[in-house]
Amino acid sequence: MTIKQQDSSGGLPHSEPVELPRLVAYQDGSIVSRTLVKRNGGTLTLFAFDAGQELSEHTAPFDAVVQILDGEAELVIGGVKVPARSGQTVMMPADVPHAVRALRRFKMLLIMIREVKN
Repeated sequence: MTIKQQDSSGGLPHSEPVELPRLVAYQDGSIVSRTLVKRNGGTLTLFAFDAGQELSEHTAPFDAVVQILDGEAELVIGGVKVPARSGQTVMMPADVPHAVRALRRFKMLLIMIREVKN
Protein backbone atom coordinates (compact mmCIF):
# COMPACT_ATOMS: atom_id res chain seq x y z
CA MET A 1 0.00 0.00 0.00
CA THR A 2 1.26 3.44 -0.92
CA ILE A 3 -0.28 6.62 0.49
CA LYS A 4 0.53 9.64 -1.61
CA GLN A 5 -0.09 13.19 -0.41
CA GLN A 6 -1.24 15.48 -3.19
CA ASP A 7 -0.24 19.12 -3.15
CA SER A 8 -2.50 20.94 -0.72
CA SER A 9 -1.03 24.41 -1.13
CA GLY A 10 -4.33 25.62 -2.55
CA GLY A 11 -6.54 24.02 0.11
CA LEU A 12 -10.14 25.07 -0.33
CA PRO A 13 -10.89 28.36 -2.03
CA HIS A 14 -12.76 30.82 0.17
CA SER A 15 -16.36 31.71 -0.66
CA GLU A 16 -16.41 29.56 -3.78
CA PRO A 17 -18.20 26.27 -4.49
CA VAL A 18 -16.04 23.27 -5.39
CA GLU A 19 -16.70 19.70 -6.50
CA LEU A 20 -14.76 17.73 -3.91
CA PRO A 21 -14.35 14.51 -5.93
CA ARG A 22 -12.44 16.47 -8.59
CA LEU A 23 -9.83 17.63 -6.06
CA VAL A 24 -8.26 14.18 -5.58
CA ALA A 25 -7.38 11.62 -8.27
CA TYR A 26 -7.30 7.84 -8.22
CA GLN A 27 -3.90 6.17 -8.68
CA ASP A 28 -3.46 2.46 -9.35
CA GLY A 29 -2.47 0.47 -6.28
CA SER A 30 -2.49 3.51 -4.01
CA ILE A 31 -4.34 5.61 -1.52
CA VAL A 32 -4.08 9.30 -2.35
CA SER A 33 -4.80 12.00 0.23
CA ARG A 34 -5.12 15.76 0.05
CA THR A 35 -5.49 17.94 3.14
CA LEU A 36 -7.91 20.77 2.45
CA VAL A 37 -8.14 22.41 5.89
CA LYS A 38 -5.90 21.99 8.93
CA ARG A 39 -6.81 23.86 12.12
CA ASN A 40 -6.41 23.33 15.87
CA GLY A 41 -10.05 22.21 16.03
CA GLY A 42 -9.85 19.69 13.21
CA THR A 43 -9.03 18.83 9.63
CA LEU A 44 -10.70 18.12 6.29
CA THR A 45 -8.89 15.57 4.15
CA LEU A 46 -9.88 14.02 0.84
CA PHE A 47 -8.90 10.43 0.04
CA ALA A 48 -9.02 8.37 -3.15
CA PHE A 49 -8.61 4.60 -2.57
CA ASP A 50 -7.90 2.19 -5.39
CA ALA A 51 -9.81 -1.09 -5.19
CA GLY A 52 -8.43 -3.42 -2.53
CA GLN A 53 -6.51 -0.72 -0.65
CA GLU A 54 -7.05 -0.28 3.07
CA LEU A 55 -6.06 1.58 6.20
CA SER A 56 -5.41 -0.97 8.93
CA GLU A 57 -7.13 -0.82 12.29
CA HIS A 58 -6.13 2.14 14.43
CA THR A 59 -7.63 4.57 16.93
CA ALA A 60 -7.81 8.35 17.06
CA PRO A 61 -8.36 10.57 20.11
CA PHE A 62 -11.10 12.55 18.32
CA ASP A 63 -14.31 11.93 16.41
CA ALA A 64 -14.06 11.32 12.68
CA VAL A 65 -16.84 11.74 10.13
CA VAL A 66 -16.51 9.92 6.80
CA GLN A 67 -18.50 11.20 3.81
CA ILE A 68 -18.35 8.79 0.85
CA LEU A 69 -18.18 10.89 -2.31
CA ASP A 70 -17.80 8.15 -4.93
CA GLY A 71 -17.73 4.37 -4.94
CA GLU A 72 -18.10 1.92 -2.09
CA ALA A 73 -16.17 1.16 1.10
CA GLU A 74 -16.30 -1.02 4.15
CA LEU A 75 -15.53 0.57 7.49
CA VAL A 76 -14.87 -1.59 10.53
CA ILE A 77 -15.73 0.31 13.71
CA GLY A 78 -15.26 -1.40 17.04
CA GLY A 79 -15.18 -4.76 15.25
CA VAL A 80 -18.47 -4.14 13.38
CA LYS A 81 -18.44 -4.04 9.56
CA VAL A 82 -20.20 -0.94 8.24
CA PRO A 83 -20.73 -0.83 4.46
CA ALA A 84 -20.96 2.69 3.00
CA ARG A 85 -21.48 3.97 -0.53
CA SER A 86 -21.57 7.22 -2.41
CA GLY A 87 -23.76 9.80 -0.67
CA GLN A 88 -23.58 8.17 2.76
CA THR A 89 -21.95 9.51 5.94
CA VAL A 90 -20.60 7.51 8.89
CA MET A 91 -19.43 8.73 12.32
CA MET A 92 -16.43 7.00 13.85
CA PRO A 93 -16.27 7.87 17.56
CA ALA A 94 -13.07 8.88 19.32
CA ASP A 95 -10.93 6.14 20.87
CA VAL A 96 -12.79 3.29 19.11
CA PRO A 97 -10.63 1.08 16.84
CA HIS A 98 -11.53 1.45 13.17
CA ALA A 99 -10.29 0.45 9.72
CA VAL A 100 -11.17 1.43 6.14
CA ARG A 101 -11.27 -0.94 3.13
CA ALA A 102 -11.97 -0.21 -0.52
CA LEU A 103 -14.46 -2.77 -1.86
CA ARG A 104 -13.97 -0.95 -5.16
CA ARG A 105 -12.43 2.42 -5.95
CA PHE A 106 -13.86 5.10 -3.72
CA LYS A 107 -13.33 8.67 -2.60
CA MET A 108 -14.11 10.06 0.81
CA LEU A 109 -13.96 13.28 2.77
CA LEU A 110 -12.61 12.71 6.28
CA ILE A 111 -13.61 15.32 8.84
CA MET A 112 -11.61 15.09 12.07
CA ILE A 113 -13.14 16.96 14.99
CA ARG A 114 -10.82 17.70 17.88
CA GLU A 115 -12.03 18.82 21.27
CA VAL A 116 -10.43 22.18 21.98
CA LYS A 117 -9.67 22.56 25.66
CA ASN A 118 -9.36 25.99 27.25
